[in-house]
Amino acid sequence: MFIEERYKHILDLLEKDGKVLVKDLSSQFQVSESMIRKDLQVLEKNNLLQRTYGGAINIKRTLVNSESFSKRVEKDMDLKKIIAQKSYNLIKDDDTVFLDASSISYIIAKLILQNNKNITLITNMVEISSIIKSDSTTHIIFIGGDYNYIVGGNVGSHSNEQIMLYRCNKAFIGCTGIDLQDGSVTTCESEDAGTKKAIMKISKELFLMAPNERFNIDGIFNFSNISDFHSIITETAPNNTITTLLNQYDVNLI
Repeated sequence: MFIEERYKHILDLLEKDGKVLVKDLSSQFQVSESMIRKDLQVLEKNNLLQRTYGGAINIKRTLVNSESFSKRVEKDMDLKKIIAQKSYNLIKDDDTVFLDASSISYIIAKLILQNNKNITLITNMVEISSIIKSDSTTHIIFIGGDYNYIVGGNVGSHSNEQIMLYRCNKAFIGCTGIDLQDGSVTTCESEDAGTKKAIMKISKELFLMAPNERFNIDGIFNFSNISDFHSIITETAPNNTITTLLNQYDVNLI
């Protein structure tokens, strides 16, 4: 068994049982207990578990977000700007781009409008309406629906129906968390999950925007899998353990 398979199996067991024992893992994988301890040390160093006497316990957090969109935009601005710039660099003239409602998407939208990018921008993020200039050459299509102040945009069945009327060649989607055990990608709002699914259906290329910390967080509502995306855009290369676990999914890392 390759080391990345062992890591994944350990995390799977933690998700299922909440804890693992060194002696049990040693017997199951047919490797020495010292090797298992090294595995647990590596996973703990990367905040994927917490070692205990004789084993380890699961520490992955489930995030229930109650902060408004405007407050989230102001947090971790430096790393969000890095992700936003990387995303913006992928957008070419004449593209049709969908930006879903997320704090990083807001920064991308500012870059698009500041540079008068010659594209068609589709979004359910009504917050950007206040930064559109009268002489903007960017064609903007707003998706209507029920406004959610936590999401920072319009979500729900009405939004989803409108989204399905369009097609785009690139979509940039935010998330609350990524589970490296099964590849699930999550958000905190049920209506947001449905709207993200609709966006994914209409786009040729899908880009998941995720700061490194999202690999250690779960949201409540699953809306996709890592393998559904062409690329994951993050602020810097994740550590070796996370990269090793990501290698099992056919996705590019930017």
